[in-house]
Amino acid sequence: MATEGGGKEMNEIKTQFTTREGLYKLLPHSEYSRPNRVPFNSQGSNPVRVSFVNLNDQSGNGDRLCFNVGRELYFYIYKGVRKAADLSKPIDKRIYKGTQPTCHDFNHLTATAESVSLLVGFSAGQVQLIDPIKKETSKLFNEERLIDKSRVTCVKWVPGSESLFLVAHSSGNMYLYNVEHACGTTAPHYQLLKQGESFAVHTCKSKSTRNPLLKWTVGEGALNEFAFSPDGKFLACVSQDGFLRVFSFDSVELHGTMKSYFGGLLCVCWSPDGKYVVTGGEDDLVTVWSFGDCRVIARGHGHKSWVSVVAFDPYTTSVEESDPMELSGSDEDFQDLLHFGRDRANSTQSRLSKRNSTESRPVSVTYRFGSVGQDTQLCLWDLTEDILFPHQPLSRARTHTNVMNATSPPAGSTGNSVMTPGNSAPPPLPRSNSLPHSAVSSTGSKGSIADGAIASGVSKFATLSLHDRKDRHHEKDHKRNHSMGHISSKSSDKLNLVTRTKTDPAKTLGTPLCPRMEDVPLLEPLICKKIAHERLTVLIFLEDCIVTACQEGFICTWGRPGKVGLMSAPNQASSPGGTIV
Repeated sequence: MATEGGGKEMNEIKTQFTTREGLYKLLPHSEYSRPNRVPFNSQGSNPVRVSFVNLNDQSGNGDRLCFNVGRELYFYIYKGVRKAADLSKPIDKRIYKGTQPTCHDFNHLTATAESVSLLVGFSAGQVQLIDPIKKETSKLFNEERLIDKSRVTCVKWVPGSESLFLVAHSSGNMYLYNVEHACGTTAPHYQLLKQGESFAVHTCKSKSTRNPLLKWTVGEGALNEFAFSPDGKFLACVSQDGFLRVFSFDSVELHGTMKSYFGGLLCVCWSPDGKYVVTGGEDDLVTVWSFGDCRVIARGHGHKSWVSVVAFDPYTTSVEESDPMELSGSDEDFQDLLHFGRDRANSTQSRLSKRNSTESRPVSVTYRFGSVGQDTQLCLWDLTEDILFPHQPLSRARTHTNVMNATSPPAGSTGNSVMTPGNSAPPPLPRSNSLPHSAVSSTGSKGSIADGAIASGVSKFATLSLHDRKDRHHEKDHKRNHSMGHISSKSSDKLNLVTRTKTDPAKTLGTPLCPRMEDVPLLEPLICKKIAHERLTVLIFLEDCIVTACQEGFICTWGRPGKVGLMSAPNQASSPGGTIV
């Protein structure tokens, strides 16, 4: 029943929305799901995830799509905005018993029309390497759960590598594997390689090289997600303890940290040029962190519940070097930028670097990013010059992202009194810019980064002598009710080998780690639309469209302005094929 004040309209599922580029439109015939199209009963199930790969085949239809729904895993030809989805013919289908797929990642480097390497993480801790084109299962890692018994939260191939991959678990541990190596028949023994504040890295002790090559222990509670920087040199991790930690991957050095306003951080992503990291989590906020300055530069408030995914849109990030024209999402300089995450070096990054290195800033930039959450809403955000460079005069007084006066804390933060009494007017400049922060050059990092390949570094690690220690594994579930008084009070017995000081959330608030709400600009979303009935778990920006997915198992395609063509629905009558494992 509709409520007063337009309640019916507020609860209506949106099928289109308009930004400055034009109209984005949901394409019903491009919806992917289980072949029967029946909504999945998501109670107690792991989030639906989606992975893409392009096989570069001659047909021009080389995009492939993988998604998990409950115990099932599907692999389809993805036709995007061009043709309607044919759900009757999955290339591969797998149904698992006793465990559920939780995440997956394609190796874009080795993908061909005849073969593709897909890693799949599972709720019981295993990682499977499969080829859905050949319908082969080549290897199973952590098969006996001797390495880690907790749920796999994130799995990714190491950028530029055909064989190395990184796996995060809800135990708070990450492991580096090589597909060519075995895992061993006994629990691995470790020796400390490096440790710092709230993290430690160990090598694996064995007479012959075996998996895992490295074990990272990061923070407290679950390690919810990690993301490699566009150049592959840095690793951003977000944990249930509410911390973002950014590491140099080769040298295993901690570059910088950030603390959530409250609660755990659930998702993380990098800007296309690697200069900014965006996180989302249980404080219902998106937080923008500067990699060069190691500090929070903005927060965004638009979601009414936990933020589950954040992602930059490389195709709508705009760079201008002359008089401003109407901004467009079809700038040709961005057509190859991070296409499915594979291309990292291009003219756009050089132009972004030029903008950041020129004091007079003749180059104007607007970063576009998006977020989806458990409130079933999609938000789009613009990160503009007035936020990036608040101390300097704007090259052009133009911004499409509103900066709200932070007179009230975000939803769910009642009881955390951080507002200055009587401070009803916003300060002339964000006070965060006068806060002390880590003196790190935007062109460098703490510690040197090895120029050699990651593989050579790992082989060096493997030659170290090692000693035995007992592993600890603890499953950490998300808690819905966090307050400033008891965040991260759990799992204090984990990582007893790591020397660190317990972080008191009340003491981080108001510091560069976690500025108060009124100390940094508060962004308002460009659009904030309810687009699903169940919580959203996927947001991917492609050249022609935006892809979202909800926990009911529906993967939706939103055509970009000017990219929507006519399509007809295929015959869905035939029975699905596939492999049951």
